[in-house]
Amino acid sequence: MEKKTIQVALLGLGTVGTGVYKVLQNQREEMLSKLGAEVEIKRILVRNLEKAAKKVEDDSVLTNRWEDIIHDDAISVVIEVMGGMEPARTYIMEALAAGKHVVTANKDLIAVDGKELLDMAGTHHSDLLFEAAVAGGIPIIRPLKQCLAGNHITEVMGIINGTTNFILTKMTEEGMEFEEALALATELGYAEADPTADIEGYDAGRKLAIMASIAFNSRVTFDDVYTEGIAKITAKDIKYAREMGCDIKLLGVARNTDTGIEVRVHPMLIPSAHPLASVKDAFNAVFVHGDAVGDTMFYGSGAGEMPTASAIVGDVFDIARNIRYQCSGRISCTCYKELPIKQIGDIRSRYFLRMQVDDKPGVLASVASVLANNSVSIAQVIQKAKSSETAEIVVITDSVEERHFNDSLAIFQGMSVIRKISSVIRVYGE
Repeated sequence: MEKKTIQVALLGLGTVGTGVYKVLQNQREEMLSKLGAEVEIKRILVRNLEKAAKKVEDDSVLTNRWEDIIHDDAISVVIEVMGGMEPARTYIMEALAAGKHVVTANKDLIAVDGKELLDMAGTHHSDLLFEAAVAGGIPIIRPLKQCLAGNHITEVMGIINGTTNFILTKMTEEGMEFEEALALATELGYAEADPTADIEGYDAGRKLAIMASIAFNSRVTFDDVYTEGIAKITAKDIKYAREMGCDIKLLGVARNTDTGIEVRVHPMLIPSAHPLASVKDAFNAVFVHGDAVGDTMFYGSGAGEMPTASAIVGDVFDIARNIRYQCSGRISCTCYKELPIKQIGDIRSRYFLRMQVDDKPGVLASVASVLANNSVSIAQVIQKAKSSETAEIVVITDSVEERHFNDSLAIFQGMSVIRKISSVIRVYGE
């Protein structure tokens, strides 16, 4: 087979960048057979040349000058694994404008500026691929764009943050409270020193925006996604949920409805029999419903050096094949619709409501009356605990618009017989 070499540049040599370097080195002997070409790293952009030299076989590929990459016409592909908005955004835009192809794992950037980047790629007939931006090593972007293109997809939902899933798993299986489980996640390296993006749902929200845009062919940005974290979930909530045959997971849920797109990330009670309920520890899973395929689920490692590198190198190989057969830019931006985004107050959910109330006659009737007056139907009421003066009750509602349920909560907070609203958690399903 005629040998063709495709030269690439790697922006960043941190955890993921090092993984990409390792995978490409491991694949060297089989590239020609797999691709009809060899992929060669010509440049690696780093901040600290001395530190980076310890990670590579040949330190002559290292540079701290972007100019050595952008002005090198021999470099066909730029792999961005720096993270953050800048200078990553500038480098990607300049690379695309120069006719280079780009692979990125940057969910922050794609979730906010994806349209502009894809438009630039389309203008210059370049490939911009970002499989690793969502769910690490799990293939989901390419399946949504290609394998499931024959479907009208109505729902994409999943566990798309490993840190929060690890925390909730420990709370479920070992009875830990949130702070204890978070401390363990930090100790084991699952949580960052500042875990805000994970535990508040922001990381999952960015990933959900990307998936919803592709699944529903309409632009969804991170600002469109309602996010709520897991810090208020308690071991008692999880215990009660399990008694009702449910688990609590931080879910990203995107639905394409007749009245607009729903995109939200928050804790939910989900039936223990649902496939997502069995996803434990730091694993991720994405559940997709299409009109032709029905239900499908994608499961695996959602982060980490090698799983993320696997997705990145898969994109690089895809681009290499496109270059080899002169068919680059086949699939650009797929957002050809302009569907409305529903506000959280207009979305319907069922609710798990746990309250501490005065233990005296008429309290349950008062609670039921407030809910009824705000169009909230009760599916179930359970008295869970009782002291000399206080009772704990759990109310499960039928499906209701969120704004009506919030109106009820506002009234409850002003009622003297209700001592504390301990938990409000949505329940999966209609």
